[in-house]
Amino acid sequence: MGRRKKNSAEARKEANKTLYVAKLMNNPTSPRKTRLVADMVRGVDVDKALGILKYCPRESAPKIHKLLLSAVANWQAKNEGKRLEDSQLYVKQIMVDEGRTMKRMRTAPQGRGYRIRKRSNHITVILGSRVEEAPVAPKAEEENK
Repeated sequence: MGRRKKNSAEARKEANKTLYVAKLMNNPTSPRKTRLVADMVRGVDVDKALGILKYCPRESAPKIHKLLLSAVANWQAKNEGKRLEDSQLYVKQIMVDEGRTMKRMRTAPQGRGYRIRKRSNHITVILGSRVEEAPVAPKAEEENK
């Protein structure tokens, strides 16, 4: 592996340490219906988002609720010893992308067939923290001054 490629890989690895992601693949609901629920919780604090999803009557709400809990568990795994309440987590990004579409045929009059498309989607939740962590200054810069 070349030096530039290795440096960029290490930088990408460091950036991923501060990302708290959860994904749900091939959710058997149409993306259009799921985006309505995702728009309700985008940019909202995690506690408030969980409350919204708990009482939302839509079919996608329990699935996104469970996915949000998984993202919080991923945050806890990366930040052992920190309190969840102090970090002020919020839904930084939530994306609903189109997944596989199953194609079926329904009988129609006069020997024809109508196509039915059973859509699915992929949901990605990324959490962020509203608390800014103090950056650690490198020692080399302090010595040069």
